[in-house]
Amino acid sequence: MVAAAVLLFGITYRFDRAIANGSMSLPGWAIAGEADASRQVLIGIAAAVITVAGVMFSITILALQLASQQFGPRMLRNFIRDVGTQVSLGAFVGTFVYSVLTLGSVAHGSAAFVPHLSVTVALVLTLGDLGVLIYFIHHVATSIQVTSVIAGIARDFRSTLDSLKEEAARMLPEHRDPDVEARELSARLGEASGLVRARTAGFLQSVGHEQLVRIAASASATIQLLHRPGHFVVEGQPLARVWPVDATEVVTDTLDRAHIVGSSRTLTQDLGFAVDQLVEVAIRAISPAVNDPFTALTCIDWLGDCLCRAGRGSLPSGLYRDPEGVVRLVDRTVTFDGLVRKASDKIRQSARGMPAVLIRQLENLAKVALALGDGRERGVLGLEAEMILRASDESVPEPADRRDVLAAYEALEIVLGGVQDSPHA
Repeated sequence: MVAAAVLLFGITYRFDRAIANGSMSLPGWAIAGEADASRQVLIGIAAAVITVAGVMFSITILALQLASQQFGPRMLRNFIRDVGTQVSLGAFVGTFVYSVLTLGSVAHGSAAFVPHLSVTVALVLTLGDLGVLIYFIHHVATSIQVTSVIAGIARDFRSTLDSLKEEAARMLPEHRDPDVEARELSARLGEASGLVRARTAGFLQSVGHEQLVRIAASASATIQLLHRPGHFVVEGQPLARVWPVDATEVVTDTLDRAHIVGSSRTLTQDLGFAVDQLVEVAIRAISPAVNDPFTALTCIDWLGDCLCRAGRGSLPSGLYRDPEGVVRLVDRTVTFDGLVRKASDKIRQSARGMPAVLIRQLENLAKVALALGDGRERGVLGLEAEMILRASDESVPEPADRRDVLAAYEALEIVLGGVQDSPHA
């Protein structure tokens, strides 16, 4: 936005020079005035705008500090990459730069030259900044609310899931025989392979599947990735396997360009990271230091929404093919069972003795079971429900509370179609 302000000044200054030379006439809406008056106006604009920009930066840092304390340090990336905050800060800094450049053109110009058009645009930008300031205050006040943060993480989960499914669909041939494909892949993976070792340590943030498929196809090879986005890779340890062995050198030289490794996890391709963020907020909320179970219940509700969306249809299989339908890349992918365990285990372990949280977890599992529909494997939901019920029996002292948990468990068993197998039936 600063670069845009510099470009805008270059355009308006050129018009002002044309107006001063008589080749253009001053528009009727432009403000005309003496050089001294224009300087005073621009000085006032620049001083006011940079002062407000400093206050906005202070508010942003305070919001980041509050978010780190309330939601955890991993939530800071969500606030730092917030477009509304970036645009608000950029608008004020851009206006300041534009005003200073315009002020310089007045100060160093001849006595007769006043950039009337540029001064008018500076005033318009200042009026626009007033609207941006009102938006910024409202945006910060709403963005640090726990419900907005939790809903934003769930939106990130949905967008990541949709992008992964779209990428997998683009690389899926229309006609293929799964049995023949499985036999061919098994035979290939049974051969001797070469190892590709990681050259950089850090979290695997993104994998260029299409680029890797092109690399493998050009070398008539098959690549098996040993880590998925979200895993921590150690320099020098195995990152991938390559078949046949003689293609290892070619793949090693180009594999780094298809991987992004960084110091932290991101939501680019890591579904589990969104679930972990929601779980972290929930665990902090039910900790003795915070004691805010309602926030934990909200996190559980949104975790249920994420699991329902992941359960509809199939997750990417991790097999990526070239245009001829040959499997060229085998990736490690997150499974639905893994997401369910991520979303349930840590909260259950931290919520021992809290029947309200345990009941909401069971109700959530029932919603997920309904989303899966008939014919889908739902065994992991039953296992998680049994562990929640045992946690209730072991940690909840009040019999009435245990009966409420048992009622939620039996309602889930009805949905799962296994009420007759209930240990408490």
